[in-house]
Amino acid sequence: MRSRRRWGMRAMATGGTYFAILLFVFPVLWMVVTGFKTERQAYTMPPLLWFRPTLAEFRLALASGFGTYLSHSVEASLVSTAIAVVLGVPAAYAMVFRMRAKQSNNLLFFVLSTRFMPFAAIIVPLYVIFTKLHLLDTIPALILVYTAMNLPLIIWMGRSYFMDVPAETLEAARLDGANLWQEMFRIAAPLSRSGLTASALLAIIFAWNDFFFAVNLTYTHSPTLPIMVSSFMSNENVFLAKVSGLGTLIVVVPVALGLYAQRHLVRGLSAGALK
Repeated sequence: MRSRRRWGMRAMATGGTYFAILLFVFPVLWMVVTGFKTERQAYTMPPLLWFRPTLAEFRLALASGFGTYLSHSVEASLVSTAIAVVLGVPAAYAMVFRMRAKQSNNLLFFVLSTRFMPFAAIIVPLYVIFTKLHLLDTIPALILVYTAMNLPLIIWMGRSYFMDVPAETLEAARLDGANLWQEMFRIAAPLSRSGLTASALLAIIFAWNDFFFAVNLTYTHSPTLPIMVSSFMSNENVFLAKVSGLGTLIVVVPVALGLYAQRHLVRGLSAGALK
């Protein structure tokens, strides 16, 4: 009797989990399906479940300057993430191994507090600053914003991963004559490679998906892919099939990076030191 009750509880928990996953995944699946429809089929009520797929909307998206938008998104995401990693990894290392615990916690709180600020509260000062510096509507403006946006994430996650590095390993390296940079990049960073890689991938995803800063700072000359999606929307109508097709092309990158980052997140960060 008790075993049947346990089996029933497990079955309900499993069913509830799959139902919750379906709720989260269904909008994405519906977007992908709609991307293979025509505009008339996309607006048909009740929705069509059986139809002849077409690639017309994907061809239209590719022929509407997709390559230019793609290059802007790739440049802004990758360059800003690279700068954030170069600045954030040494900062995280210093917080763990070169600062006292109280000082490290206070500094970390200050760094994270910059991330808590609402984006709408800083857009006007940023707009004025970039206008004065002649950076408005340029990729360097987005790179600066995305670097500042993702730097707290890199520092916060990097610090947590560096805390899992055995201090005895670094002490042994110092006895062998290793300097500060060798400790950081040849010992601590390789042991935390999985976590740092996941942090960098998450930073790329956040920059890739950004719409708020892109639409306010680079709408005309340096637009990114989220801006391209908004170009298929107007006050009178929304081109569902075109938006869905373009959205399907855009989400391929964050979904792939998310799956790859998940693989790194579940690894043991200090496994290399124990082998």
